[in-house]
Amino acid sequence: MTGQEEIPVPGSGIVVIDKPRGPSSHQVTAWVGDILGRRVGHAGTLDPQVSGVLVVMFGGAVRLAPVLLSHNKEYVCLMRLHGDVSREAVDRVAEEFVGRVYQRPPRKSAVKRNLRIRKIQEIEVLDMEGRLVLFRVRCDAGTYIRTLCVHMGYTLGVCAHMQELRRIRSGPFDETAAVSLHELADAAAAAREGNLVPLQQMILSPGAAVADLPKVVIRDTAVDAVCHGAVLAGVGVTGREGGFGKGEVVAIMTGRGELVGLGKALVSSSALKPGEPGLVVAPTTVLMQPGTYPRGWKTHAGEPRR
Repeated sequence: MTGQEEIPVPGSGIVVIDKPRGPSSHQVTAWVGDILGRRVGHAGTLDPQVSGVLVVMFGGAVRLAPVLLSHNKEYVCLMRLHGDVSREAVDRVAEEFVGRVYQRPPRKSAVKRNLRIRKIQEIEVLDMEGRLVLFRVRCDAGTYIRTLCVHMGYTLGVCAHMQELRRIRSGPFDETAAVSLHELADAAAAAREGNLVPLQQMILSPGAAVADLPKVVIRDTAVDAVCHGAVLAGVGVTGREGGFGKGEVVAIMTGRGELVGLGKALVSSSALKPGEPGLVVAPTTVLMQPGTYPRGWKTHAGEPRR
């Protein structure tokens, strides 16, 4: 951001961008970094000709990439059939593809073309006009809609290809929360002039990324210990939200709803007893900076650690 005044941006956060058709996800992410003056990363690549929700992270929120990449996705697709079929046949085939499907990434893909299994939660045919079929699909991360269209065409006996695609949701983030690059640039310009409100409304806290994860709420006195990598004990827990099994990923939250980090559950939610001894969560990703909360932990000598 040479020659430009630095804008007051939080140390970490998330911006949901409405990616246009044309540029790559990498290029759009780089533009966001230039606008904000921060190092950034994105979760979930979209092909250049695909538009829609692109989650861009900066600061400590980049560490949430594995969680964001694993989120379910939702798309609206326009498929072109290569022959004439009835709406009833399309509806029937769409229903057949709900569930576990086998896919091999397209030749254009940047990943190895290994056979993979993905789950499709829902396919809804929205409209059909001639050989054009508009449908909405909710699916696992890593599902190739281009491949889905080809396979649906084979099943219909007429072949088909994906003509247009838009991602409308990635995990908890949908297109209603997305902003264009122009809107983000205008908000950054306003921030440099002293109006921070538009930019503040566009930048989401890292906690927004874990809305779907089960949560463990901890005492203020335990926060700094977790920030230093200490394994969380039940005595530092005040409550939990949602159920989880042993070994699953949980979000570690403060009583104020701030995200401290992510951890691996050492016990199931049913076995976790807030306030009781015993190790319950091992931190795997810490986002909150040490020193944000006062130290409440002690050394072996029994004195507060300095």
